[in-house]
Amino acid sequence: MTQEKDQKKVKAPEAPAKLAGCPIIIDNESFNKKMRIIADDKIPFLRGVMEPYADIAYLPGAAISADDVRDADVLFTRTRTHCDASLLAGSRVRLIVTATIGYDHIDTDYCRRAGIRWVNAPGCNATSVRQYIAAALVTIVRQRDLRLADTTLGIIGVGHVGRCVADAAQALGMRVLLNDPPREEREGSDAFTSLDELLRQSDIVTCHTPLTADGPYPTRHLASGDFFDRMRRGAAFINSSRGPVVDSAALREAVQSGRLAAFILDTWEGEPDIDRTLLRDALLATPHIAGYSADGKANGTAVCVRTCSQMFGIDALVDWFPPTLPAPPMPTDFALDATGRTDEEVFYEAVTHTYPIEADSARLKASPETFERQRGDYWIRREFPCFRLCLTGASRRAEEGLRRLGFCVNL
Repeated sequence: MTQEKDQKKVKAPEAPAKLAGCPIIIDNESFNKKMRIIADDKIPFLRGVMEPYADIAYLPGAAISADDVRDADVLFTRTRTHCDASLLAGSRVRLIVTATIGYDHIDTDYCRRAGIRWVNAPGCNATSVRQYIAAALVTIVRQRDLRLADTTLGIIGVGHVGRCVADAAQALGMRVLLNDPPREEREGSDAFTSLDELLRQSDIVTCHTPLTADGPYPTRHLASGDFFDRMRRGAAFINSSRGPVVDSAALREAVQSGRLAAFILDTWEGEPDIDRTLLRDALLATPHIAGYSADGKANGTAVCVRTCSQMFGIDALVDWFPPTLPAPPMPTDFALDATGRTDEEVFYEAVTHTYPIEADSARLKASPETFERQRGDYWIRREFPCFRLCLTGASRRAEEGLRRLGFCVNL
């Protein structure tokens, strides 16, 4: 499959959401100067795009300092740049765009007081996480010799990502329970399950919440000792949301006591200095890359470019999206003979062809000290719609499930 064909399958993000923060008055002196942008050097597909319109410097996200941003108008960030008073005070920054779903690295209260607008990229990598969780699920099912149709997945947090994960699990034939108290308050309880009931019934629990410390539903250490005690004994647990959603000590105890049969972590407390005991004991351990498909990264970068262009009147870039995305290392056209094979085997082979999650885990387990490098130099992962599958001998359920996941299936 050519890159051009791949590109047609990439859904460009919606227009950026309304900018948060306070109204900004652009004085004539600032307006007449060339805009200056500081960008995280790991934001892909960005080099060469803004240069005709701005002076742009690319710096390691964790190393961006107050001196670096003092004369900047715009910051393009990821989660490693903490945008608070210590970074921003005394600067001329007027806009922060993070190429990520999460924005807990931005001090939004400070930005409001300082008149700095900020934008995140909700949903930009939701389908990437969907692929990651699909790979995690088929791996758990394979390792524990389960049947997908007999397995219940509990999803905590049903925003952009949680909804995509629910769709993937249903495509695999799983029963799905949803827990999202803020949505339940707004929409009613019909579609949702209480946390107690979800933990009691679920064979696998996966978290997809934002990280919040305050408010009626804080999520910091949501998965604590009491949480794991309420889970079905022998269940599995997945976290790919934010590391501090999980109390690491409580997770270690749940594993050591035998209450949890397996767990998978993509996000960790204290990243990049991660818990070596949890790393050793995890069924799968990855370096915060669930959302790191090339497709998801392109969406996040597009939000940066489009938001900045809208605010600063760069008409040529208000609908920008990377013209092509790179091909993955594995064949995008492949065949699968399902004759005599279970649906579980078929789903495992198809899903892990597109994303060999166990290889990512093996790399981190072998070299945890390179956590940040593995994130920054992550390989080209493409999502299901990039792949054309020639399928023979499969059940109707497997065929329909693969199509729903996004594969282009030819019989």
